[in-house]
Amino acid sequence: MPRPGGPHSKIEKSKDFKGSIKKIIISLKPWHNIIIISILLAMISAILSLIAPNKLSNLTDYITEGITPRISEQKIQDIINNPNIPGEDKQELIGIISSVDKNSSNEELLKAMDKLPDSIYNEIKPVMNLNKIKNLSLLLATFYIISSLFSYIEQIIMAKVSNNYSRLMRNNITKKINKLPLKYVDSHETGDILSRITNDVDSMSGGMNQSLSTLITSTTLFIGSIIMMFITNWIMAITGIISSIIGFSFMFIILGKSQKYFVERQEQLGNLNGYVEEIYSGHNVVTSYNGIEETNKEFDKINNKLYNCSRKSQFLSGIMHPMMGFVGNLGYVAVCVVGALLTMNNVISFGVIVAFMIYVRMFTNPLSQIAQSLTSLQSTAAAGERVFEFLEEEEMSSQDSLTKHLDKDKVKGEIEFKNVKFGYNKDKIIINNFSAKAKPGQKIAIVGPTGAGKTTMVNLLMKFYEINEGDILIDGVSTKELTRENIHDLFIMVLQDTWLFDGTIKDNIKFNKKDVTEKDIWNACKTVGIDHFIKTLPGGLNAQVGDNDNISSGQKQLITIARGMIENAPFLILDEATSNVDTRTEELVGKAMDKLTVGRTSFIIAHRLSTIKNADLILVMKDGNIIETGNHFELMNKKGFYADLYNSQFEL
Repeated sequence: MPRPGGPHSKIEKSKDFKGSIKKIIISLKPWHNIIIISILLAMISAILSLIAPNKLSNLTDYITEGITPRISEQKIQDIINNPNIPGEDKQELIGIISSVDKNSSNEELLKAMDKLPDSIYNEIKPVMNLNKIKNLSLLLATFYIISSLFSYIEQIIMAKVSNNYSRLMRNNITKKINKLPLKYVDSHETGDILSRITNDVDSMSGGMNQSLSTLITSTTLFIGSIIMMFITNWIMAITGIISSIIGFSFMFIILGKSQKYFVERQEQLGNLNGYVEEIYSGHNVVTSYNGIEETNKEFDKINNKLYNCSRKSQFLSGIMHPMMGFVGNLGYVAVCVVGALLTMNNVISFGVIVAFMIYVRMFTNPLSQIAQSLTSLQSTAAAGERVFEFLEEEEMSSQDSLTKHLDKDKVKGEIEFKNVKFGYNKDKIIINNFSAKAKPGQKIAIVGPTGAGKTTMVNLLMKFYEINEGDILIDGVSTKELTRENIHDLFIMVLQDTWLFDGTIKDNIKFNKKDVTEKDIWNACKTVGIDHFIKTLPGGLNAQVGDNDNISSGQKQLITIARGMIENAPFLILDEATSNVDTRTEELVGKAMDKLTVGRTSFIIAHRLSTIKNADLILVMKDGNIIETGNHFELMNKKGFYADLYNSQFEL
């Protein structure tokens, strides 16, 4: 099956496009003014690009006039009526005109002109209006330079806005993570949360940077080109638009037929990636059960499906570029043919044809750019929806009104659970009327089958979750009156899941702990029994490690236990802390735990009941209730649930 969010997953569509775009616009409030400036610059750049072809048309006409003889019936009549021209020259002009056929080529006409007397030739020879040409050339250069400059500035502004926006979103998400209850983290996959922080934020900034300016510029060019074409000549405008529509009609027909192959290709690509990931993840199982041949057949089946739809989709997608060229060329041909006919009939000048060739390109190119921008905008809205969904999640209750504080150096170490009720959902209570009391310095073990509520009790004690009813007291002070930071400062936690960040062993052990000497770290390592292992590493305490480095799970667990040992706190929580070590190491860790628990009120959760035989008090939980209490020997003598649970470890 395809894995969601993979590199080849389909573009997700927003459930509420308008709502998502509205939220993005509101969140861009710090940059509204600069975005408006950017939009104005993009529009001005596009408008200047639209005006330029019209001026280019005038420039073309002036150049054409400068190389074309000024021969017309009116001009000839003016020469004949001019008293300053000798009569014999006039007679020669009339003779030459009579000898030249009306359908003669320009070459024949120019040869005939060379025979004219100077007095007449000076009147009809081509005259280049250099001042006009110079002024129009400078004006055109100014338009193009300003247009390019504004476009460049607009892109810089949008790049800066999108990068700052990404930083703002990531900062907001980081702050939000620290305010979210553990319930959210437990109910969402880590990959999904990371995807919102990285992929979705990148999609928002990238889409905003690309789609907004492109959409504004393309829309302005598209509408403006239509207006300018009709202003210049309505016949040519209709010709250009109709020819482009005919070309786009063919392209849309092909797009409609090819869309299903693109969708199928993405689905089959996801299926193939998912299947490969699944098989290689379970390669040992496949090999052990001789399933290689069967998996190869299934792979070939999916691979062939991907091949067929990829072949069709790539063929059809390959047609798109030639089709766009066809649309543009069809428009050019239509404009040239109709323009030539209109020029022959003196309806338009040659410069109008030049202008329309540019306008046709301005009309066709923005259509594809607008379509791409809208697709990008859809992706931006979908990404924004996921990000804002995260930012709008319900936060932990406010702690502003909490003023009580317990100094960890003065805490006695007494904890009491009073009639605690809790459920992850209000309709389903899993901790029912839980009551227990831990005296200072006691070692309390919490045991029971999977799902009994052992870890849940620790989460409630750490205030990761809010209790529904009842109370938890630390030295007589309700945890409801203490901040989470204050409670966390009172506890050392060693969890079943080990966690090492990229850095040195020293940094991992003294994590977030100041004023820790290297001697303190070595003492903790010796107590746990990893000093010899650390000395074998290159660099010793300064050896670089990470969560994925090639060290065993047991060694990682021992490092996390050493991390807890240097933390001076009155309470200790061990949640399956020895689950990842072998029997010999477990004995060593057990002795280390005994030293760690001295002077601390300790809560130990363990499935290996042999590790909690020396506990002062064992709480046996089942279905959210305490069903038995006492030390190991008392509970074994009762021959109840604990005794059955303990003895089951030695049964075959």
